Amino acid sequence: MGRIVVISTGGTIASRWQGSGFAADADGREVMATAPLPEDVTVEVVDLFSVNSPRLTTAHQLTLLRTVHEVLADPGVDGIVVTHGTDTLEESAFLVDLHHHDPRSVVFTGAQLPMGTAEGDGPGNLYDALLTAATTRGLGVLIGFAGRVHAARGTVKTQAVALDAFADPSRALLGKIGFGKVTVLREPVRPQALPLPAMPELPPRVDMVMHHADGDRALFDAAVAAGARGIVLIGTGAGNATPEIVDAVEAAVARGILVALTTRVAAGPVTEIYTHGGAVDLVAAGAVPTGTLRAGQARIAVLSALLASEDPASRTRILREALSPSGPVLVDA
Repeated sequence: MGRIVVISTGGTIASRWQGSGFAADADGREVMATAPLPEDVTVEVVDLFSVNSPRLTTAHQLTLLRTVHEVLADPGVDGIVVTHGTDTLEESAFLVDLHHHDPRSVVFTGAQLPMGTAEGDGPGNLYDALLTAATTRGLGVLIGFAGRVHAARGTVKTQAVALDAFADPSRALLGKIGFGKVTVLREPVRPQALPLPAMPELPPRVDMVMHHADGDRALFDAAVAAGARGIVLIGTGAGNATPEIVDAVEAAVARGILVALTTRVAAGPVTEIYTHGGAVDLVAAGAVPTGTLRAGQARIAVLSALLASEDPASRTRILREALSPSGPVLVDA
């Protein structure tokens, strides 16, 4: 079915016991040796790095992004599988998706159980990801996990330790994997791909600040003081905070800081309903609502907008365009 390149980055799928806990230390060839190959699929391995995904930096993620583009420069490659730790997989997958302009699939996968564990899920997830990369086209960047196919955009880790770890709480499942085939249930809606960014010597700082009862502007202002060029405000409900936070957002935007507004609620879109510090006022102060994207992916969208332009107005426009795709939202998700 095709020639697939596996880019290995570490995570639980490459983890072994270290005496006090598990950590990534296996290379890509060792990971590949655990899984059967789909019929007529050949595999080449790129060992990019091997780290636990909470340790990933923006530099790691931009290196992965550029490696994906370099691999796809070879027309003989039919698809890519990225093995990745599950903790930040949703962020890396979305970064690649924002800049992915190729019809060939890039499929992220990983594991919840370490290498060599009885009933481990890594080999099955890897087989399914290879099959998905070899047989799908035009769907953008995907996440293949536990027999399911998810669009990168909107998909988050919803289970800390359960095997079926990923879902988009606001939208229907993209596809299923079983009996040697991939069944696509819907088409993802994606914006025009952003250009590949340069590798900055020092990536822009993008922080996240969550609102809560008794929340004041201290942490938001601390992010500004620390040099954040972008801030993701995680509001309550449909994207709400307080008049004090509205003032902080307005002051930050006036300084050229890109502010995005998401919510700590699992499903549903940020919506301008409430004033007195709610989303109505936060958006009027310059915060960009992120729709159904949650904090980690909202941060990636802000990062990509910052890397795309030095002009604050252009950055805001690019961020809005990156956030614009929409599809049927599950009312009772």
